[in-house]
Amino acid sequence: MASHIKSLYRPVSCGLARLSSHNVVLTANRFTPPAFPTVANGLLSRRRNNGDGGRVGLATSCANLSPPLADKYKTQKEKEDDDNKKKSGKKKMVYQALGVGVLVGAVLGYQNSQANKNKQIANESNVKEYLLAEKPPEFKVARSITSDNDRSGLKVTLFQYQTCPFCCKARAFLDYFGVNYDVIEVNSVLRTQMKWSKYKKVPVVVIEYKDKILQINDSSVIVSALFSKLADPDSNLEQIMDCYPTIRFVEADGTEKADIQNRYFLMYNEAKVNRTKEDIVEERRWRRWADDTLVHTLSPNVYRTPTEALETFQWFDQAGNWPNLFSVWERYLVIYVGALAMWLIGKRLKKRHGIKDDARESLYDSCNHWMKGLKKKGTPYMGGANPNLADLAVFGVLSAIEGCEAFSDARKHTNIGSWFDRMKEAVGKRRGQLDL
Repeated sequence: MASHIKSLYRPVSCGLARLSSHNVVLTANRFTPPAFPTVANGLLSRRRNNGDGGRVGLATSCANLSPPLADKYKTQKEKEDDDNKKKSGKKKMVYQALGVGVLVGAVLGYQNSQANKNKQIANESNVKEYLLAEKPPEFKVARSITSDNDRSGLKVTLFQYQTCPFCCKARAFLDYFGVNYDVIEVNSVLRTQMKWSKYKKVPVVVIEYKDKILQINDSSVIVSALFSKLADPDSNLEQIMDCYPTIRFVEADGTEKADIQNRYFLMYNEAKVNRTKEDIVEERRWRRWADDTLVHTLSPNVYRTPTEALETFQWFDQAGNWPNLFSVWERYLVIYVGALAMWLIGKRLKKRHGIKDDARESLYDSCNHWMKGLKKKGTPYMGGANPNLADLAVFGVLSAIEGCEAFSDARKHTNIGSWFDRMKEAVGKRRGQLDL
């Protein structure tokens, strides 16, 4: 039946850079310095000026002096030296605390990896990789999204980080088209909920389809494959998934890589789709832009400084409902270790993806580029009167930073807010169900 699929595609190879949903930083002012720093050598001294024969050199032990009295005999330089020592001590304590957090996270991650390495249930590569030998283990469901009008006939479970832009993109698609699904929130440091899978990234959807268990990886493949199925309910999901093979290769440095082919292509099985080829190609171009350009402006913006990185993860904690899903130590491990990691990673990503020195400018440029394309289209959405997959991709990516200072600034300095609010309403009301 796969031979009857009209794909309108050529194989493409485009890897997705992922953001980890982990991060954090401790600020120095969390540590209280000693009430009274030790004076060098335990002595306060006043030296006699040359020619001032009326004064005698004085050396007094400050061990028994109160702090105010000791400070009275300090020179300005000594006071400045003490201030510098305090600051240096604070920084040292911060880095030591963060180092311990990273070490603890690494040890726990390794222990979990060793404990679960023999429990993976994915099939071998010589079998269809998307077919699972058995159901994944049971995990606490963060929430269940249901709709009375779901016509997919699929039982879907989404493994995700709540604020990962790729996960937000997959979720926007499922919500807009009214697909029922359960959410499993993954701990972004320990990743306990993904130990069963050979594929460790998120999002991942596990689908009970007929008598099979399917695992679909990569947000763009999730969207393309499920939309192809929704557009033609009579199509076979297994045959659709056969159109997204994984190609493995070794780079010059010996690193093994894997790439999923055709991730942006829709596999219509003679479905009656009222769309032009030009419209489909344009949608595909914008979807690729969201993954290759827009998403890379996020990390350098929301993790610009240690403080902003920490605030971002604190919002993640709130948005992801972590207090009800993870233990206290797991939450703080993710928040503080994650913020530190992403602050450092954000700097590297800024250089890798050519982000401007003022990262905000790159975010504004991307928002303006999208709005310029929308203005040229002359319609409320890139899909015309209703959102298409490009609208959902861009909305999903931006919704990942909706609660961050960076997106608040983008709303102030660009016109992205009006379109974003329209999309939020459309997705919230599941208007895509009317298009199917």
